[in-house]
Amino acid sequence: MANNVLNPTIIAKAAIRILDNELVASKRVYRGYEEEISKSVNGYKVGASVNIRKPTQFTVRSGAVASMQDVTEGQTSITVDKQRGIDFRFTSTELTLNIGELSERVIKPAMVQLANEMDATVLGLVNQVPNLVGTRGADVNTFAKFMAGVRRLNEGAVPSDDRAAILSPADHAALIGNQTSLYISGPAGDAYRDADLGKIAGTPTFMTQNAPSLTTGSRTNGTVSGAAQQVSYDTVKNTTGIPGTQTLNVAGLGAAGTVKAGEVFTLAGVFDVNPVTKAVLPYLKQFVVTADATADGAGAAALSICPAIILSGAFKSAHIAAGTLATATVLTWNGAASTTFQENLILHKNAFGLVVVPMERPQGATKVVTESYKGLTVRMIPYYDGTNDVDNYRLDVLYGVKALDQRLATRLNG
Repeated sequence: MANNVLNPTIIAKAAIRILDNELVASKRVYRGYEEEISKSVNGYKVGASVNIRKPTQFTVRSGAVASMQDVTEGQTSITVDKQRGIDFRFTSTELTLNIGELSERVIKPAMVQLANEMDATVLGLVNQVPNLVGTRGADVNTFAKFMAGVRRLNEGAVPSDDRAAILSPADHAALIGNQTSLYISGPAGDAYRDADLGKIAGTPTFMTQNAPSLTTGSRTNGTVSGAAQQVSYDTVKNTTGIPGTQTLNVAGLGAAGTVKAGEVFTLAGVFDVNPVTKAVLPYLKQFVVTADATADGAGAAALSICPAIILSGAFKSAHIAAGTLATATVLTWNGAASTTFQENLILHKNAFGLVVVPMERPQGATKVVTESYKGLTVRMIPYYDGTNDVDNYRLDVLYGVKALDQRLATRLNG
């Protein structure tokens, strides 16, 4: 019987397919920018980036007289700054095993960990999403609670195709329990026998143990400090880091009160608008803090927030009846202070972007294997340890993530 000696190419092919199979969140976000960033024939190092144009918006003319509008495009970028890898070794004897046995014993456990790391990175973007519905600390255990997230996307004119819901294990289990009580043979049977929720309200649902959590700061409800802090789109269209951010000066947070990135708040009398029609919606606009902040001894702080408060024009994001943001406007936080909350996500795939690029081939490595599969690329480099008679393998993935348009997602409290 001939030996079945496995070479690095066979191992890399098995690894990349297992990695793709284990991904959850990373398969539900936009992947098209690989074509832009992978044009270099030499691969990429950490720090490479690609610029992304943000879509422009317009107002609708009334009547026959033309009213010219400037075409105003903003931009942001995705930087491939996440290098993650798994390192393992095989003895010469183990390399004679068949690929099925080796995959089950070694490669699959390694790829599960790598897939979880990538998914956790993508889901870390959740705390850049300002839209948030549901009750903090309460399971998503009914159709009505789940539908609140779908409704928020519908009200925000988010396209109904390419949506997905990503739930924590606790909320996934709670919603399955609700489904099993339904008198519908298909959904009830799938939920009861296979723990499969399938589509709910037209939205495919998935479970992940990487659902993020947020621990709120010690802050108290405060007030806006300084009038007319609204901005124009031109001033925020090219902001680095999280696109569309502005600074908001606030007071009344408590002496040395802390605010954590990802916290959501509303402002009294500041209402949301439909991003297409600009019609005023029947709920207050939600804003997310994009960077940790600590108030001074008097309780004042400058918060970096998103989206920017734009009150007119094609990029109008909020509505205030008085036409300007007044000082002393009351600020109310979502969720109690100094408390940890789990968060689910419902999103359109264009809300977040993931770029996975091929890495360069080190000049000192005698054999380098790069394998691509469904937009994923891994680099595997073997090197031999003659002292211990083992083959070492390092497997690397290089990728970047970005919140492209936070309006296309909503957090669902759980």
